[in-house]
Amino acid sequence: MEEASVLVISEENKDSVGQASVPVTHSEEVSIYRRKLPHWRQAEAVYFVTWRLHPEQPELSPDERTIVVDALEHFRKQRYELFAYVVMNDHIHGLVKPIDEHSLQSILHSWKSFTAYRLQRQFGRQGAVWQDEYFDRIVRDEADFFEKTEYILNNPRKRWHEIEDYKWVRFFYDTSSK
Repeated sequence: MEEASVLVISEENKDSVGQASVPVTHSEEVSIYRRKLPHWRQAEAVYFVTWRLHPEQPELSPDERTIVVDALEHFRKQRYELFAYVVMNDHIHGLVKPIDEHSLQSILHSWKSFTAYRLQRQFGRQGAVWQDEYFDRIVRDEADFFEKTEYILNNPRKRWHEIEDYKWVRFFYDTSSK
């Protein structure tokens, strides 16, 4: 795979913060913004995302996991391509590609705020449901994509070795946009 040197721009100050060598699979401009963690953004990129329950929250029940799944799938093919996800008892992993003007930040905010509201109203959860920050990583190439997909699909078996069927994990074979 070819590699290119691309200009890296910080959203905070709009200045160049250096050069990065990345596979040539997306547009050439990468931007970075920082909260507690740095977040790299690239047009047309697929992201591996992870977010966790707040440490003071109990684990997600089966009914709560279903609410999270419903939220993940709700705007699929409208705001984002969702290639795979797993909703575990204390965290979520996904492979997602924003569509059009929808940003990864807005997609994650929507998922987290909607599900927090529902979990608080329907199940009586108090306080922050999710940790404030989330982890995201640009998927670099096809091999990286399949590695992350395999990780997502095997996550329940890794945690619960005896499990044979897990209801809250999915890989979408039809990934055509819109």
